[in-house]
Amino acid sequence: MPVRSILEELLRGRISLEEAERAIESAQLSLGDRVRFDIFREKRTGFPEAVFAPGKSDEDIVNIVKAVGDVLVTRLPPDRAEGILKELGDIDRRIEYHETAGVLAARSGDPEFIGRIGLLSAGTSDIPVAEEARVVAEESGCEVITAYDVGVAGLHRLLDPLRRMHESGVKALIVVAGMEGALPSVVAGLVDVPVIGVPTSVGYGVGEGGSVALKSMLQSCSPGIGVVNIDNGFGAAVLAVKILRACSL
Repeated sequence: MPVRSILEELLRGRISLEEAERAIESAQLSLGDRVRFDIFREKRTGFPEAVFAPGKSDEDIVNIVKAVGDVLVTRLPPDRAEGILKELGDIDRRIEYHETAGVLAARSGDPEFIGRIGLLSAGTSDIPVAEEARVVAEESGCEVITAYDVGVAGLHRLLDPLRRMHESGVKALIVVAGMEGALPSVVAGLVDVPVIGVPTSVGYGVGEGGSVALKSMLQSCSPGIGVVNIDNGFGAAVLAVKILRACSL
């Protein structure tokens, strides 16, 4: 039910104040027959709804961005982003497309700073997933300190970035790795903050598709690791944001 209809029902005495409040909190913004946008998700969960581009038309995405306000569009390839950006050329918000991450951000202002996280990738092939996490975290108010290509094939590369992140006061680490997925286990054995492991689909042979990296992280002997799904940089960033917000309570 649209918010206006809920308020009209309240004014006519057909529903109570408590019923109206519950109805508004669960309200959705309908954009045609295809899209029902959850406009109160941030109030319920602490993180706004994002738009997953696959399965939605360019027109759907343009309509959502114009109607909703601040929004992130994920998994948006460059060939689609070009046309969408042209359609959004007259919008009165900051619009940025991050090609490596595949994320389009539309914001009316800068987010409030909530803290720092560290972001590591094992190899350069893991960077697109890491960049998705970085953009989502930064657009949510995090300062992100990155170190890419620091995997277990050359562990000497890892120590300086970890030292720098520790000195910067990071409250959580996102560690992105494909192949055998060993890096989060190594990192978790060296730090005193939560580690969020992100397996990627980078690999071949038995490691193809990311299942080996996922199982390796789940089976880790290093305590303090939480693991998200394969290639889920977005989910890792949301978890890191919620950790930082909990730390500030």
